[in-house]
Amino acid sequence: MTSQTTSQFAKPRIDARALLGLYDPADTTDWGPIRAAQLHAGSQLALFLLAANVIGAALITLILAPQVPLWQLASWGALVAAVAVAVTFRRLSRRHREALSAPLGDVRDTLLDGIALSAVWSIPPLAFGHLADPDAALGLWIVLTLLMTSSAVAMAALPLATIAFVTITGGAVVAQLMLTGSATLAAAAALFTLLLAMTTFSRGKALVVVRSQEIAIAERDETVSLLLRETEEDKNADWLWEIDAQRRVARANPRFAVAVGVDPKTINGMPFLQVLAGPTWESGNFAPALRLLAEKLKGREAFRDLLLPVYVGGEERSWEMSATPRFDEGGTFIGFRGVGSDVTEARRSAEKINRMARYDTLTGLPNRLLIHETLALAMGEAEKWGSRCAFMMIDLDRFKAVNDTLGHPVGDRLLGRVSERLKQLVTANEMIGRLGGDEFAVVVRDATDTAAVERLAQSIIDTLSRPYEVDQHTLYIGASVGLATGPRDGRTAEALVRSADLALYRSKDAGGGVFHAYEPQLHMAAEERRVLEIALRSAVENNEMHLTYQPVVDAESCTLTGFEALLRWTHPEYGNISPAKFVPLAEEARLIAPIGEWVLRTACEEAARWDLPARIAVNVSAEQLHNPAFAGFVAQALAHSGLPPQRLELEVTESVFMHEGTMAIQVLEKILDMGVRLSLDDFGTGYSSLGYLSRTRFSSIKIDRSFVQGASKGVKEAIAIIRAVVALAESLGMATTAEGVETEEEHQMVQRLGCTKVQGYYFGRPLPVEEARRLVTRHDGESAAA
Repeated sequence: MTSQTTSQFAKPRIDARALLGLYDPADTTDWGPIRAAQLHAGSQLALFLLAANVIGAALITLILAPQVPLWQLASWGALVAAVAVAVTFRRLSRRHREALSAPLGDVRDTLLDGIALSAVWSIPPLAFGHLADPDAALGLWIVLTLLMTSSAVAMAALPLATIAFVTITGGAVVAQLMLTGSATLAAAAALFTLLLAMTTFSRGKALVVVRSQEIAIAERDETVSLLLRETEEDKNADWLWEIDAQRRVARANPRFAVAVGVDPKTINGMPFLQVLAGPTWESGNFAPALRLLAEKLKGREAFRDLLLPVYVGGEERSWEMSATPRFDEGGTFIGFRGVGSDVTEARRSAEKINRMARYDTLTGLPNRLLIHETLALAMGEAEKWGSRCAFMMIDLDRFKAVNDTLGHPVGDRLLGRVSERLKQLVTANEMIGRLGGDEFAVVVRDATDTAAVERLAQSIIDTLSRPYEVDQHTLYIGASVGLATGPRDGRTAEALVRSADLALYRSKDAGGGVFHAYEPQLHMAAEERRVLEIALRSAVENNEMHLTYQPVVDAESCTLTGFEALLRWTHPEYGNISPAKFVPLAEEARLIAPIGEWVLRTACEEAARWDLPARIAVNVSAEQLHNPAFAGFVAQALAHSGLPPQRLELEVTESVFMHEGTMAIQVLEKILDMGVRLSLDDFGTGYSSLGYLSRTRFSSIKIDRSFVQGASKGVKEAIAIIRAVVALAESLGMATTAEGVETEEEHQMVQRLGCTKVQGYYFGRPLPVEEARRLVTRHDGESAAA
C-alpha cells in the first residue's frame, strides 16, 4: 500500500522537449490539459508584460534622448508598443483563457511572441548603444536587465518563448558591451542571461509539475466520485469507511453511519464488527459472511465484493464490502480502508430475474432449465453416494383436443389445475416442473425404493385422470408417464431424460393412461425408428414405394365401383414394412406431404388407364390440406393424368378439422369445386362431432371396421351406431361404406343395416396393380355382356 501511494504522488518526470512544446510524447501523460494550463498562466500576466514593455520603452527613450534623434526613438517606441499589444491580445484570446486542452501548435507558436519582442528590444543596444555615453549605456543595461527579469516572471509558464526572448535580448546586450570594449561587463551580462534562461526553464518546469499533479488529483477525485456515486439524491450511494489496527471505526462517511443506523457523532471508535452485527452482536448468532469478514480483518487480507447480511431497523439488507489493509511508511499495519454499498434492491432484482428464468410463468412450477439443473445435482449425489435417482416425463392425454375445441385460454387454465394437483403429490424428495406445452417432469432425488417411485407414477396418472371443472366445462384428460432410473438408465442428466422420453413414447403407443419404465430394447426401437426415417427419406426416389388397390363394391349388386389406393413400402434390406409403422413416422418427420403427393399422382395415372369408369379413393393427411398449394397440386395431377375429377375421391379424417382458422376447409372447397368427391374416413372412432359434416360437402361416410366386427358379434352399441350413421348419411344425401367386411354374414348384415358400399377381404384383399387392372377388365367385360 505504501509503495503504491508513494508512486502515485511522486514527482513526475517531465520531458524537456514536451515542456518547451517541441513534440507530443507518446506516454501515459495527457499533455493537452497541461498545455492549456501553460497558455492560461501566460494570459493571466499578459497585462503585466504589456505594462513592463511600455514602461521600459519610456525609460529607454528618456535615457537615450540626449544622444539619439527623437524621431528614431519615437519610431522605435511605437514599434515596441505595437508588438507588445499584439502579443498581449494573443495571450488574452478566449481560447487560451477557457480551453481545457490545447494542441502542440499553440505552445509552439508562442516562440514567435518571444522572437518578436526580443527583436524590437535588441534595437536599442545594437543601433543606439554606440551613441550613448557610459552613464547612458549603464542605464540602458539596467533597464534591459529589469525587462528581461520581468519577462521571465511574466512568461515563465511558457519557457520556449521566454528563453527565446531572454537569450536574444541578452545576446544583443552582450554584443553592445563587447563593441564598447567592456569585456568584463559583457561576460557578466552573458552569465546573467544564462542563469536567467536556466531559471526560466526551472520555473516553467515547476509550474508544469504542479499543474500535472493538480490534474491527476482532480482525475482521481472524479474517478472516486464516479465509483462511489456520492450524490445527495442517491440514498443508496456507496460510502467510505476506515478502521484502525484494533478494528475500531476510525473515520466513516456519515452516510455509512446513517445506513447502519448509528449516530454519525458516535460511530467513530466503535468496534467495526459490532456496528455491522447490529442486534446479533449480543447473541453471538452471526452470519457466516460476518465471520468470514472477521477472518479477513484478522489475517490483514484484502477482500472485494464480500456480501454481508446486515439488519437495519429490523429489516435485513444486503451489503457489499471491499477493503485493503493500510501500512505506514515504516511498514507498520495501521488498519483498513474500504468502501461499502447497499445492494439489496439489486439482489432482489437479480433474484426476481433468476426466478423468471427458472420458473414457468403460467403454472409457477420449475421450468426446463431448473428441472435439468436439479436432475444434474441428483445425478451427482447418486454417483457420490452410490444410490439412485429417477426422472419421470409426463404427457397429458387428450389435452390437444381441449385446446383445439375450446381454445387456448381454457387450455391454459386447465394446465393450471393440473399443476395444482401435481404440487399436492410431491414431498421434499421430489420436484415437479413443466417442460413446456402439456409436458411435465418429476425429479426423484432418492429413488432407492423402486416400489415407492412406481406408486408415485401411478398416483400421478390417477390424480390427473379425474375430471376437471373449467369455465363450466367438465373436462376429461389423462396422463402417460415414462420412467427412467439413474445412473442405471443413463450416466448423465441428458441420457436419463432421453431414456425417460423413450419410456414415455412406449406409454403413448400403448394408448396412454399408463406408465412404463425404461428398458434397453426401447433404445433399440428408437434406433430402428431413426434408421427407418433415414430410409424413408429416399424411399420414393429409390422406387421402394408402391400402391395396392382394394376393391370397393356395391352392397346390393356386388358390382365393382372403385378402388382404394393403399401405400406399401418394400425396403431392400428390411423387407415389407407395415403402414402402421412408417405412416406415423412419415407424419412425425414431416415427410407425409411429398409421399402423399406421389401417391395421388400415381393413383390418378393408374385410374386413367382403366376402361371401367371406376373411382379411385386416395387418403389425404391433414398436413397436406393445411397447405394452400395442395388444391393446385390436385388440379395438376388430374390434368397430367387425364382422369375426370368425378372419378377421384379424397378420404379425410376428423383430424383435418381439429384446428380452427386453418386453410383446410378453404382448400377442400376449391377441390370440391373441381368436381372431386370427398369421403369422411373412420367416422365414429374419433370425436365424432356432427358439426364436421356441416363444414363441407361430403359424398360418403366410411364406417370403421371395428363397428362392423362388433355388430357381427351382436354388440348392440355397434349395431346402433351403424344404423345411426346410415340414417344420418341418408338424410344428408351421402353414401355409406362399411370397411372390414370379411364374411358373407357380415356382408348380409351391413346390407340389411342400409350400407350402400362395402369394402374388405370378403371382396378382395389389396391387389397389386396388375391384378387390379385384370379385375377392372373382367368387370368391364361382364358389364358389356350384361
